[in-house]
Amino acid sequence: MPADSPQTGARTLSVAVERWPIAGSFTIARGSRTEAVVVVATVSEGGTRGRGECVPYARYGETVEGVVAAIEAARGLVEQGCDRVELAKGMPAGAARNALDCALWDLEAKKAGVPAHVLAGIARLSPATTCFTISLGLPEVMAEKAAEAADRPILKVKLGSGQDDRKRLAAVRAAAPDSTLLVDANEGWTEANLERHLAACAEAGVVMVEQPLPAGQDGILEGLPRPVPLCADESAHGIDTLFSVAKRYDAINVKLDKTGGLTAALALVEAAQTLGLGLMVGCMVGTSLGMAPALLLARHARFVDLDGPLLLARDRDEGLRYEGSIVYPPAPALWG
Repeated sequence: MPADSPQTGARTLSVAVERWPIAGSFTIARGSRTEAVVVVATVSEGGTRGRGECVPYARYGETVEGVVAAIEAARGLVEQGCDRVELAKGMPAGAARNALDCALWDLEAKKAGVPAHVLAGIARLSPATTCFTISLGLPEVMAEKAAEAADRPILKVKLGSGQDDRKRLAAVRAAAPDSTLLVDANEGWTEANLERHLAACAEAGVVMVEQPLPAGQDGILEGLPRPVPLCADESAHGIDTLFSVAKRYDAINVKLDKTGGLTAALALVEAAQTLGLGLMVGCMVGTSLGMAPALLLARHARFVDLDGPLLLARDRDEGLRYEGSIVYPPAPALWG
């Protein structure tokens, strides 16, 4: 072969940006979107490929261009054959590392002919019940969406817009009287309105409130009596954040894009359990490829919030199987 031809079996990396339309729009306290923009890393070796998907998140200073650049900057490390531990040493946590870490998990599983969950020490994956998200909107609009989803067992209600949140919550509860409700304020409440919003949540039978105050401004939660358990999202990232989080919250939302991949997420889950924190497994809005690795964490979680594909106008052809709110483990053609 020519001297500059790649060796047979040499590892290669490719990266692609994909846009997936959302069914309608997705609205939280920080704004609305009509499409999910994801970055997919593919690592190929000896005719076998592994894929990982991430969602760049502006809340953490990420852009699509920046994430693509970070993956490209790791090309030498990846193509020289690094493993997941070496990847973690060579890249900071975040969306870019998540895509590469999950691609390496997928590649390793396919090369070994063993499911990724077995490589992770999990004998069997079971179906999980996912939350279904009700986007932030006018109370009557949220009530309409909740009524359409009232047969789903768990609804996650996006709030965080101020004085009308109590009306929104009451409207959703009236429209879905039998659903378990979680509330996600996305850092949108304040010290001034926290008490009345938590009281409204308790009255509506909400079982958990996610990130009521902005990260960095949630110190008042330490030792604060509350009628509803609190879950950290934007305040909880890696293991180094857990000690402060454990003083202020009852649970954490583990997302692969925050931890920088499944490898770090597994370690975070173990550390959180040691501190007595409850667990939610969450996601950004993306396709089934981004949800599949997170299903390996579902057995540890009180709540699973992997409804990203259900919010899209369409998903990947080989996507996860959802039956209502039940999501099944991925087929090898998708991931792992």
